[in-house]
Amino acid sequence: MDQLHVFVSVGGTASAAQEAFISAVEDRLKSEGMIPHTIGRNTFSTDAPLKAVTNLMNTCSGTVVIALERTYFPSGIDKRGGPKESPLANVILPTPWNQIEAAMAYSKGHPLMVIVEEGLKSEGLLEKGYDWYVQSVRLTPASLATPEFNGVLASWKEQVSARKVDASNTPVPQAPKAATDMTIGELVSGMRPSQLWSLLGTLAALVAGAFALGAKLIK
Repeated sequence: MDQLHVFVSVGGTASAAQEAFISAVEDRLKSEGMIPHTIGRNTFSTDAPLKAVTNLMNTCSGTVVIALERTYFPSGIDKRGGPKESPLANVILPTPWNQIEAAMAYSKGHPLMVIVEEGLKSEGLLEKGYDWYVQSVRLTPASLATPEFNGVLASWKEQVSARKVDASNTPVPQAPKAATDMTIGELVSGMRPSQLWSLLGTLAALVAGAFALGAKLIK
């Protein structure tokens, strides 16, 4: 069976526990016949970040989002200065690239599998209730062997297999037809409005001239 290429959205690791968990996810994907790709981790490009992500996603059949702690706030205030102001405590946020890449993947029709570190602030595309299943897990390899994880992975893999992309196949643009090979309908549909009006004016003048010439010949 051919391997499936999948995009993995994950930020740079900040601790040994995070690195071990990401490596465990990558190993699990490989054991399922998938090749994980992450910009800046195992895939590199000289393109601008968004372009690099877009190009890489175009070669992949699905996306895994691994949202881990990037920023921690012991305390803060939500909606400060407003009537709904409220205190915050122990806020954990992931890299914003998780949200960006999840949105890009969804717009491309990628099946999404979202893995969120336990305790992370649930918001945006990392919230439950969308078209994908969000798993909240502890950062231990054992989290990847639970019935829940195995079931979600199997379901997601089935969706990925159904829309497999062959990274070696690049769509070949069709050469434009020659005017002599095109039907009248194709010629007209390919014209700009100004060109179409000009053509209609010319045809009207030719028809009027033909009638005038015919009238003279009859006389």
